[in-house]
This record gives sequence, structure tokens and C-alpha cells, in this order.
Amino acid sequence: MWLNPEEVLLKNALKLWVTEKSNDFFILQRRRGHGDSGGKFTGLLVGALDSVLDSNARVTPFRILLQVPGSQVSWTIACGAAVGEMNRHWDWLVQNLLHSLSVFENKEDVASFVKGKVKGLIAEEVRGKQAAQEEEPEKFREALLKFELCFGLPSSEKLVTTYSCCCWKGRVPRQGWLYLSINHMAFYSFLLGKEVKFVIPWAEVTRLERVSTGLMTDMVRVTTRRCQRDFSMFLSLDEAFGVIGQLADIALRRLLDSEGLELDRVLQQSSNITKRVLEEQALRAYVLALFRLPRGERLQEVALCSVWTPHARCHTAGTLYTTDSYLCFASREEGQCSLLISLSEVISIEKAESTSLLPNPVIVSVRSKKAFQLMELQDRDSLVDSLTSRLRSLQWKHSMFRSKKSLTSSSPYYTFYYDTMYCDGEEIEERPLRQTVNTEALMACYHHSQPDPNNSTATMEQVKERLWDDHFSEYGRGVHMFRTEKIQKLVAMGIPESLRGELWMTFSDASSELSSHPDYYSGLVTESMGQSSLATEEIERDLHRSLPDHPAFQNVTGIAALRRVLTAYAHRNPKIGYCQSMNILASVLLLYTKEEEAFSLLVAVCERMLPDYFNRRVIGAQVDQSVFEELIRDRLPELAEHIPDLSPLSSISLSWFLTLFLSVLPFRSAVCVVDCFFFHGIKAIFQLGLAVLDANATALCASADDGQALMILTGFLDQVKYDEDPSPPATHPLSSQSGEEEGSLPVEQHTLITDLIADSYEKFGDLTVRQIEKLRCRHRIQVLQAHEDTTKENALRVVTPDVSLSPENLADVYDLFRTEHFINLYWGDGGTTVALQHHDPGRPYVEQYRVDRAQFKSLYMLLVPWLCGLHTDTVAHRTFTLLDQDRDSLITFREFAGWLDTLYCVELNEKVRLLYRLHIPPALTESEDDPSPLKSPLLSTTRPLHVELPNGEIRDFQEQLKQMLKDLAKEKEKDVEQPLPPMNQREFIQFCKTLYSMFHGNPDENELFQAIATVTSLVLQIGEVDHRSRCSGSEVSSEGGAGDEVEDDHKEGSQEDHPVFSTKEEEGGGGERKEGTSKSSGSESQSEWTVSYAQILASLLTEQQLVNFFEKPMDLSAKVAEAKVKQYHERAGLLMLQQGTS
Repeated sequence: MWLNPEEVLLKNALKLWVTEKSNDFFILQRRRGHGDSGGKFTGLLVGALDSVLDSNARVTPFRILLQVPGSQVSWTIACGAAVGEMNRHWDWLVQNLLHSLSVFENKEDVASFVKGKVKGLIAEEVRGKQAAQEEEPEKFREALLKFELCFGLPSSEKLVTTYSCCCWKGRVPRQGWLYLSINHMAFYSFLLGKEVKFVIPWAEVTRLERVSTGLMTDMVRVTTRRCQRDFSMFLSLDEAFGVIGQLADIALRRLLDSEGLELDRVLQQSSNITKRVLEEQALRAYVLALFRLPRGERLQEVALCSVWTPHARCHTAGTLYTTDSYLCFASREEGQCSLLISLSEVISIEKAESTSLLPNPVIVSVRSKKAFQLMELQDRDSLVDSLTSRLRSLQWKHSMFRSKKSLTSSSPYYTFYYDTMYCDGEEIEERPLRQTVNTEALMACYHHSQPDPNNSTATMEQVKERLWDDHFSEYGRGVHMFRTEKIQKLVAMGIPESLRGELWMTFSDASSELSSHPDYYSGLVTESMGQSSLATEEIERDLHRSLPDHPAFQNVTGIAALRRVLTAYAHRNPKIGYCQSMNILASVLLLYTKEEEAFSLLVAVCERMLPDYFNRRVIGAQVDQSVFEELIRDRLPELAEHIPDLSPLSSISLSWFLTLFLSVLPFRSAVCVVDCFFFHGIKAIFQLGLAVLDANATALCASADDGQALMILTGFLDQVKYDEDPSPPATHPLSSQSGEEEGSLPVEQHTLITDLIADSYEKFGDLTVRQIEKLRCRHRIQVLQAHEDTTKENALRVVTPDVSLSPENLADVYDLFRTEHFINLYWGDGGTTVALQHHDPGRPYVEQYRVDRAQFKSLYMLLVPWLCGLHTDTVAHRTFTLLDQDRDSLITFREFAGWLDTLYCVELNEKVRLLYRLHIPPALTESEDDPSPLKSPLLSTTRPLHVELPNGEIRDFQEQLKQMLKDLAKEKEKDVEQPLPPMNQREFIQFCKTLYSMFHGNPDENELFQAIATVTSLVLQIGEVDHRSRCSGSEVSSEGGAGDEVEDDHKEGSQEDHPVFSTKEEEGGGGERKEGTSKSSGSESQSEWTVSYAQILASLLTEQQLVNFFEKPMDLSAKVAEAKVKQYHERAGLLMLQQGTS
């Protein structure tokens, strides 16, 4: 295979290679010991060495080297294990390159030409491999090449698929191609000589919707923060809209919250994403939601088949979905019939004899001595083999954790569901045992209300139990019962209390997880009890708020059980820990199930049935609220027309979803809703919510404000009663209000929960799981972007008081800062800091996005007002070191905004202070190379002590110094910041170098150079005077002692009269050089040449040209606008260059 060219210093090191073919530019070599029949000692030694090396360290036996005549360096350009492959590569080089190379005169050109060709071959191979995964490889290869040429994005930007469509600009359509990649959507059109192309990052997409206009009946509208694009005339609009939604959803989850939203393992690696993978993931999400399976389950096989349904005495056609641990069957019409079989309950999967009436049958036998018949399986043999292999693996895994029961039994053979419609006697005998298990629930000991005097409640419970017994005998019992429309009606009536816990465990399949890990909960309780954390503190606060009116939680027993369940779950899943409303849900579960079962149900609800609900930002609940708003517009158009802004209704209904109506309905009515939830999942909550709004639509349309709407819904839900509830019905608030206005008595109303549930199924039962999943995918984009906007607003709110930048500029700078972070995630080499590999919304707002040194340098080049030519990279490096105050090699937005504010908005002295700090530690390090020619000694005793001004006037140094001191005194009055340490000779050289490079290319370049030369000379003279003074003082002190007085002829220049010279004490650097130090160290420090920030600032103030330069207003808006255009393409080009030279 072709390789990225790598240097080889010794072509035949240690005689490990034998040359097979060679010419002037290429060498084909074979590794000694491979294919060598001579059996020489060297070959045997090399062969033995290669054979014992690890597979990752082994050297391929053949390679091709690029050699340039006269050069000692060669490059490996191909390697392989087969002679035939290497000969094909050699022939290609000879036929296509060898004759062209003789034309080149320069050796470097030969190497560059061949390297470019080899890299092109590698890119072509990559495109070929990616294209091979598509249905039409040649068309995809062509599209991939056009995508790279048109948009100039790095090769790591993987193209997923393309669609032919029209992009509308006003009323003008542009026919072209829509390219969908892992991070962007791009459009290209070339029509009638006019080219139109644009790139939209998925991170900027805020809304996806299908709309109809006067010109087109169905279009895809993509809305970003800056613009809106409409696309139409797709060959398959449904497919295109689905893929666009999936890619945007995946990108935002990966970029904004990959930890919290737990993106699937396959999608975490963007290189794995193809159109086929997207289709598989969409189907997998649907299956997991339809059967409420664990989120870690992988979809293995999908096959059309028919299942024998004994209750209907026929075969029901549908689809079989197999996952890691389950067999799932769904009829063609969703909800008509479904079947869930856990592989942990399966004993055998066998192929039966195929007949004309039973083509390709398969028998699945389970532990309850039942068997299920599947037929019309197209690829039966491979399916059975795969299932059998997974079954054996699962059985072995379970045997490692618990004693496995014998798979053989001396009891009669299984009762097949296609033989009879009745259960055997053993199943009926197990019923008292099940009831005994259920009596361990809290409800068995603590009753919420007194029994009805007429015993009507007990009678109704008995009727329901008989109905369920009849259903069990006909449809089966346990997880693998047939789930049909009949069971839906039984659930809507309310599950009897004696069976409620069992059926909740069955519908959620928590029973399978519990049987697989029987001691898991007790182990968690042992580990978690006694530990203290934020979650346990929140749990303790909420324990007594959980169903406080129920007697089960008015005593120590119930509270202790609730504490153990919540603490164990927080220990199991620290990402979620504990969230409010979990206590209410766990309390209800404990009432009807054993403690261990309640824990298993809580796990099923939090991690499978309500995904992403219980986390710091309740993303899942907000997504479903957004979906609920769209369903209101679609299913209740009159209500949506009267209330255009549905956000108040959405905020009211949030508690419905978070607590499954437990916090808003009377207890017994709410438990019936939980029954429906465990059977139908979140679909039941959507349906019931729509039914509640539909029942109150007239009153809501007439409501005056949000408060009245809240009262209407609260009053309605309060009076929803259970069938046998003896408590008096509540008064509807709207009726009470209208009655008072008319002067009549309020009319008592009440609604039965069973009627409300039946109404929800009748009017909104056609809502399917597939529709909900598609809506969730689109609305998750809106919710994540809304959170992103909130993060931005709060970050700006925190930073604004500290800077003088305009709100518009600060917002644009934040966007650039965030985009730089995203670009690193798009095309980073994988070597970035772990902190930059994902967005952590749990950090403070201003620290959620951070940049490293390379990213900062990119932003520096875009936004800095004064570039320094070849010195720019060095200054950017020092700036990053200075801003990185906590030394974690990352810069936050607050630090970045403060730096920009200093450059664009503050006064001259602060800008000079920043420049000064860039040239002293820690920004300037000792190890930094200094190629400057100014390294010659600065100190000289022959320099004249006068200043030559630009107009030719020569002013005495003492006179100039007096003026400087006056200016300095004014500046010191304003300066309240921490004094800066003095600058030594080496640091001052670097400071001068930066100043000179800043003025290069300026229109007033000559005047600025003359001014800085004058200032430099002045500072040097000041520093020399200070140095002489300290040196002479040191000599006198050493000769005459500390108490001797020395007269100075120029008293104005003494340190006593002019504090500008006393840099050690006044500038914060004198702490180490005070009188308490030894004589040697004091002498050494006094002999060092230094200047202070105050001296440099005062010197700069003497030159008006420099003052004008630093005080000239800079337009940050123009810089930001230019940066928005350049940032993307410059970063993409830089990355492509880096990848090309690596």
C-alpha cells in the first residue's frame, strides 16, 4: 500500500534489506529472511527477530524507496506483504513517473513532485474506500471530488451524502447540489455562468422544518442565527429531511453536550458516519423507543416474518428485530400486536421442518414452558446461528455471576403457543406466590384511604383481577406476553392493586434485569449508605416532601426505604445523581413493589423510558415540551390559533412530564396514568396532555392571561377522580368564577380518569412512537441551541462589567471564540487537551469554551490591531502565556475579552503596561531564543547625556527628565494597580524589537522609527544614569560603610530627589534587594542594568508621534467583520497545509 513519505537516513541499515529492483529514483527492497531460500545466518536472524515482534511492531517484508541522486536521504513511499502488490506499485511508478523526473533540475523539486503524487494516490484510495460503502460507489467518488474542490475543506471533513435540489433566493430558484457532511451542509450551483455556493455549520443551525409557500407546496427550511435557507425539488424529500435532521442532531449532541446526552458509541467517531449508518441508527432509536429497551442495546438483525398468535388463531405478519439481549416482534400496524422475549428467558432456538403451510419455521422456547413459532424468515439459517451464538454467550455470562439452573427438566415438554390457547396448571398455581411477593410492597401495610363502606372498591378490584386472569390465560403472562389492543383497554381501566407491581415490572422489562443481577441492589445499598455527597444532601431535604399525605411515608419504615432506593441510584449513576421529582416517582414505585423491584423500575424509567430527563439541564423534558407544542399546533389548531405563544402552556405542562402527572392529579387518578405510561411509554403522557388541553380548549381560548390559564388547568386536574374515589369532587375554577359573576351557586363538576384516558386514546391514539422519535430529533436541535443562547447571554452578562467593548462587538467576539473551539473539534488531530475534546455545560458560563495556544494564535492573527511581521508568532506566544493565569494551558473567554479590551478601549498607559508585561516573566521566559542583532552590550560610558528632538532641537537631559517626572507623577496618581518589576537588559532588547516590528508597514513608518529611536536612546540614558548611581553608591557603601554620606554634584539626578530612579522599591522588585540581604547579593543586584515601567512610559510620552499611534481609535467592528470571513477558510487552509506536510 502507498504510505505518507517518511525519511530513511540509511537505505541499507545493518544489512536488513536486500535490493530487488532499482533505477535512478526508486528502489524496491525485500526484508532479509523473507523468501530467502539460501538460509544464511543473517537472514535467519532477521526473520526470527521479525517473527517474535508484536504485530504492531513488525516490519512489512517489502518496501519501495524514493531516492534522489546525490542525496543521503531516502523516503519510504510504499510497503506491503505480497510481491504482486509491490510489483504493481513499481510498474505504476515506472510507467507514470520515471520519465517525467528526468526533466527536473532541482533535487528538491523531484522529491516534492513524487511526494505530492503519492499523497494523491493515498487520498484516492481513501475516497475509494469511503465510496465502496455507498450504494453507487462511482457516483459518490465523483461527488466527493467535487465537494473537496468546491469548498476547500480539509480531507477529514467526511462527506455523508448528496442531493440534487433547488435553493431559493427570494423568488429565484437555484438548481444545484446539496452536500451533507459530518459537520456542515454545503450548497453549490453553477447556472448560466453564475456560481452560488455557501457552507452552513451544523453548529449554527437553530431550526429545521418543512414549510409550504405560494410557490412550492413542500420545502425544507434551514434556519441559522444569521440567515434562512429554503430547499425544494428533492427526489425524495422525506429521506433528505430525515438525514439533515439526523446529522444536525448528532453534530450538536457531539459538540455541545456529548457527556450528558450519551451519544451512541458508533456515532461518537465521526469517521464511522455514513448514510447507511444513519439509517441503521434511526431504526435502532425507533426499536429502543418502541420496546423501551436499554439504551446500550445494539440492533443486530431485522427480518420480515409472521408469528403464530394463539388468541387470534392465525399468523400475524410483522417485523422481527433482534438485539444483543432481546427478540422483538411488531406487527405491520404499530400497536396491533407486539412481543418481547428476553434472551435470558430463552432455553433454545431451533429450526423446524419447512412445509408449504409453514415455510422456514423457527421455534423459540422459554423458561415458563412456552414456545413461540416464527415463520417466513428469508435468511433463517444465518439468523438462527447468530441468535444461538448470542444465547450461549449470554448463558455463560450469567453463569459467572449466579448459579445457573439446569436447562434440562424431567417435567413434560413445553406447551406450544401454536398448539393450544390455554396455560398449564403450574402457571395458575404460581399466582398465590406472586400475590405473596406483592404483599411486601408498602401499600400492603399502609392504605392511603379507608375502605369503602359498601365494599364497592373491593368488588371492582375483584372484577378487574378476573379480567386480567382471563387475559393471562389467553395471551400469556410475564414479559413475553402478547401485547395487543385488548390489553390497552384493560390498562386504561386501571390495573388492580394486587397486580400493579407485577405488571409494571413486566411492561418495563425491569424483571429481566433484576433476575440477571439478583444481588446488585443490595450491593449498591451497602456501598452507598454512610457516604455523603451533594446528591445525598438533596435527597435528605426531599425525603419528607415525597407523598407527605400518604401514611406509608409518615413513618420511619417508608422514609428509610425511599432513602435507600434514591441513594443507591445516585451511587449507581453519578452523572444523574439525584434530581427533583425522582423522589415522588420512587415513592409511588415503593408503594406497589418490593424495594429491590422499585429500584429496578426507577432505573428503567430514568435511563430507558424517559431518556435525558433526569440530568442537570433536563434536556429530555424540554425536548418533549417542544414536541408537545408542535403536537398542539397540529392536533389542536383552534387552540393554537387563539394562543400563538404556547410557551406558557409548555411551562405548565413540564411538571406533567417530569412527574407523570403525579404532582397535579389526585393520587389514585395519577397512578392510573402511571399504569398507561409503563405500557405505552411517553406516548401515553403526550396523549393525555393533549386530551387535558382539548377538554379545556374553550375555557383556555377565553382566558385573559397566563395566570387564568394556569388556574383553569389546575382546577380541572384537581377534580379528575378515580372511579371508586369516595372523596367529593372539586369545583372547577372557571365554573366557580362564571357562577359568581352571574350570581348563581357554583356548579360542581368532576371527570373520571378512566374517561379522560379513554378519550385520549380515542382522539389521539393514532400518535405513533416513530412520529415522536422524528419530532424529538428535530426539536432537540432547538432546545440545545436555546441552551447555547442562554450560555452566551450569561457569559456576556458576566464579562460586560469588566470591559468597555460594545455589546455588539462583545457578542461577535464570543461567536469567534466559540467557532474556534468548534473548528478544533471538527478537524483537530486528536492530540488536543482532554478539556477541549467536548463541551462541558456544567462549568461556569465564561469557562465553558476555552482555547489552547494554537487556537489563540489563530484568533490573535485575526483580531490584533498591530501585527508584528515575522515577530507576530512570538508575541502571540507570550500573550497566551501572560493570559494563562492558572497555568492550565487554556484561556477562557473572560481572559480573552479582557485582553481585547486593553488593545482597543483603554488609555495609552494601559496599552504600554500590557506591552511591558509581555516582555518580563512569566510572559518572557529565560529559554526563549533571541536572534535579535541588538544583543550587543547596551551600556556605554561615552553616550552623551542629552536628548535630540525631531525638530533638531537639543535639550539637556536634566531638563527633559524634569518634564518626564511631572508626567510620571500624574500617571502615578491614576495608577492603582500592582507595581510591575523592573526590566533588565535582555528584556528591554525584546521590548524594543517588538516596538520596531509593530510599526512596519505603517504609513508613518519613518516618523515612528525616528520617534522610537529617540525614546530608546532616552531610556538607555536613564537606565545608564541609574546604573551608574547604584554602582557608585555600592562602591562608597563598601568602602565607607552604610552610614557614610556621599555628595553628588548633580542633586537633581540623585535617587533621593528623583524617585523615578528608585525602581527596585517603587516598582515592586525591591523586596529581594533591600538592606536585609547579604553584601554580595546586594552588590550583584545593584550592578544589574534595569529600567522601570514608569521610566519607559514617561519616555514614550515625550514623543507625540508614539502617543498618537497608541491613542489612535481602532475599529474593532471592522476587524470582527473581516475575521468572520477569514476565520473558517484560513483555519481550514492551515489544517490542510499541516496535513499535507505531515
